Amino acid sequence: MPRKKPRPVSVDAMVKLFIRQYNIPTRKDVDKLMARMDRLERMIKSLNGRKSAPCNGSKGRTGGPAGQTASDTVLAVIKQSRSGMGIADIQTHTGFGEKKLRNIVFRLHKMEKIKRINRGRYIAA
Repeated sequence: MPRKKPRPVSVDAMVKLFIRQYNIPTRKDVDKLMARMDRLERMIKSLNGRKSAPCNGSKGRTGGPAGQTASDTVLAVIKQSRSGMGIADIQTHTGFGEKKLRNIVFRLHKMEKIKRINRGRYIAA
């Protein structure tokens, strides 16, 4: 019995095979992405016109005048005391949580804006 001749593979079929095999985006895929990006850009432009609350998680408690950072507030409180302040004292003056306050004190000490007198007592540098 004679063997059948193999059917020649078309160029289109080969191209489609490579596109699928190597995850190459097609024109249709690119058009979908462009439409999605246009939609997102329009959404962002519409949101820019609206006024919204800041999303910094501070819940409106700055501890000091508007525009002053938490580190500035803590540094100002420490500068008021000549004999140094402890974490509890700073916490009562600023109203910040313990974790936030410890991070701020660590950062201020690292930047050499405050000095440690002894364990838990800080004074302005």
